[in-house]
Amino acid sequence: MRVDRKITAIEPQKRHKERLNIHLDGEYAFSLDRLTAVWLQEGQTLFPEEITGLQKKDVLETAYRRALHFLSFRARSAQELERFLQDKGYAPDQITQVNARLQTEGYLNDQRFAEDWINNRVTFRPRSSRQMHYELLRKGIYRETADEALKNANLDDDALALEAGRKLARRYARLAQKDFMLKLGAALARRGFNFETAKAASKQLWQELEQDKL
Repeated sequence: MRVDRKITAIEPQKRHKERLNIHLDGEYAFSLDRLTAVWLQEGQTLFPEEITGLQKKDVLETAYRRALHFLSFRARSAQELERFLQDKGYAPDQITQVNARLQTEGYLNDQRFAEDWINNRVTFRPRSSRQMHYELLRKGIYRETADEALKNANLDDDALALEAGRKLARRYARLAQKDFMLKLGAALARRGFNFETAKAASKQLWQELEQDKL
């Protein structure tokens, strides 16, 4: 038998002002996000299916707010956000709906994420194209998206190795040439550059350091 219930009070929570406590028939029933409860008012009657619908909508709104907070710290890939919501206990269909909403609103865009990631790496921590490709895959970016972002960036590994090496060379400047070449070459290898590229960059940077001493 369907039992309709009347809203007898709507009160803001003391600790979470964005949520409202809903009282039905004189007793606390559940809480809702303000946006979910915006059309509710005291004295209103709710059917059971309306209550269920409100609670489902509230779960999605709460997940959406959590996702926005997660994204506020730095950009994320769609898969990173999916893992975050999974860890919070949300069901696959709820995660799909939240991700779709964020993509529609422009908060989630894997192509833009990949391009920004590459630009950030090139500017602050240069590494090889191969290494950046690997990093993007680990972030959950699809291979095709990573390929396209790197193609659009039109990177040159020789130039990247020199830029990365310049940020490291000073720490090895007091070493003899052989040790300098070994240390810097190993550091560049850790950033994904192949042996020939790392060796050529190390040699050029040694020559630049020697020139500066003149």
